[in-house]
Amino acid sequence: MGGHDYFNATLPDEVVIEIFRRLDFKLKREVCPLVCHRWLRVDRLTRSTLKLGAAGSSDLFLRTLATRFPNATNIHVDERFATSPPHDTQWERRSRDNLKVSSGESCGSVGNVDSPCLSDAGLAAIGEGFPRLEILNLIWCSNVTSDGLASLAHKCTSLKSLDLQGCYVGDQGLAAVGQCCKQLEDLNLRFCEGLTDTGLIELALGVGKSLKSLGVAACANITDSSMEAVGSHCRSLESLSLDSEFIHNQGVLAVARGCPRLKVLKLQCINVNDDALKAVGGTCLSLMSLALYSFQRFTDKGFIAIGKGSKNLKFLTLSDCYFLSDKGMEAIATGCEELTHLEINGCHDIGTPGLQAVGQACRHLTELALLYCQRIGDAGLLQIGHGCKYLQTLHLVDCSSIGDEGICGIARGCKNLKKLHIRRCYEIGNRGIIAVGKHCKLLTDLNIRFCDRVGDQALIAIAEGCSLHYLNVSGCHKIGDAGVIAIARGCPQLCYLDVSVLQNLGDMAMTELGKHCPLLKEIVISHCRQITDVGLTHLIKGCTMLESCHMVYCSGITSAAVTTMVSSCPNIKKVLIEKWKVSQSTERRAGSVISYFSVDL
Repeated sequence: MGGHDYFNATLPDEVVIEIFRRLDFKLKREVCPLVCHRWLRVDRLTRSTLKLGAAGSSDLFLRTLATRFPNATNIHVDERFATSPPHDTQWERRSRDNLKVSSGESCGSVGNVDSPCLSDAGLAAIGEGFPRLEILNLIWCSNVTSDGLASLAHKCTSLKSLDLQGCYVGDQGLAAVGQCCKQLEDLNLRFCEGLTDTGLIELALGVGKSLKSLGVAACANITDSSMEAVGSHCRSLESLSLDSEFIHNQGVLAVARGCPRLKVLKLQCINVNDDALKAVGGTCLSLMSLALYSFQRFTDKGFIAIGKGSKNLKFLTLSDCYFLSDKGMEAIATGCEELTHLEINGCHDIGTPGLQAVGQACRHLTELALLYCQRIGDAGLLQIGHGCKYLQTLHLVDCSSIGDEGICGIARGCKNLKKLHIRRCYEIGNRGIIAVGKHCKLLTDLNIRFCDRVGDQALIAIAEGCSLHYLNVSGCHKIGDAGVIAIARGCPQLCYLDVSVLQNLGDMAMTELGKHCPLLKEIVISHCRQITDVGLTHLIKGCTMLESCHMVYCSGITSAAVTTMVSSCPNIKKVLIEKWKVSQSTERRAGSVISYFSVDL
């Protein structure tokens, strides 16, 4: 070959771009610009998304990004987190003394260049440098004001999606968006405390024809007047999320009557009652997703209206709706037969009859979550198992009346089950989980945290019948080496394992995991006092893809094992351990991957 670059000599840019596009692992895409100058140039021209974190949104850095990636159309700035920039060797080389670079997804945090946070000058730089910008997310950018937003709006007239969560912008900035960004479809105003009705009304007047999604939360000065403007001008609105104690029936009624295309509605408004829900059921005939949180004024009357009108409803979330009973649930079930996802959380008046109605009528149900439902018993799950053959996901949390009989019914009837999460359901034991292992051959994700009646026999049955990828048995104190060894031998695809607080688990299980689970990436063994350096060493030797290990309060593990882990695992990203178990040399070598667990007295 003589060192000749046949790849670059024969393949045009279009083919290289297509190859980059098909890379499914982000790290592969991140290292491509480091190969040669041509690949760096191609990456700059084709990069569409830039992500910045805290201290990465400085104004000077944004101006530099505009020259490096002129075709970016999606910019995400989140000042709560730190991420890293795309690889650009020239930028890194010239700024090595001033910039701190860490690994990340698309773009991100760079150390202090001029100002560590995004300001109005930074927004102006975005507007000037990325005139074709379509998506802009500004999360908790506290230094941004209306002046900066107005400047950007005049430059980025093709903007389609804008997220201003936690930004203290005012009415002037939002009005400018309404005047200039006529293609805006998606707007999030969560925690925008500087806004009033004036700004949102101006925006509705300006982009009412294009706006499809709106989110408003914790905006004390947004009232029913804004919702009336939305109802009058935003006829194409498809998604609305409202979290406010200042919105009443009047506002929700206006939206329901004025937005006939509404498909998604999320409400957490304590001053809204059945009249609003009746209007939704009567007029929003395209509604597909409904989520209601902390409602103390809704009764079965409102849900009867939903059942009668919202025949296309597929997703339903009910959280802390204290006055909804089995009667309302039965109306939803019989009227909304297309329901595929149902979550009931803390609705204490919904019991077994309500869930039985769902099992009888909603044949297409694929996901069911029951949280803190003390009145729902085994008979409800038996009916789900009998009627909902397509169920793939089941979540149960603190359901004290559900036991082995109900789980057996699910196992026998729902053979498509792929994900089963159970937490603190103390009546569920070996018999139910054994039935799952026998009948649910497609199960890949099992979480039975603190189900203290489940033991080794259950895991042996799971290992024989299922090929798990994810397993969490934290707090199941009856599980020991035998169960985990069976999982290791029967589930070679395992990539996540949490066996924390298992007092009977020791080195034998770790050794078998090292032998049979080469794909394991994350493991939690905290509070496992019988695991020692010997077992951990065998685990490390076989699980070369390990990325994360939590091992606090493991009295048998010493600093030697910690040193072995950080030096022998090439992909390790996080080790959670007590500080006193980390030697100075280990800290110098791998301080970036070690997280300390300590309790200050």
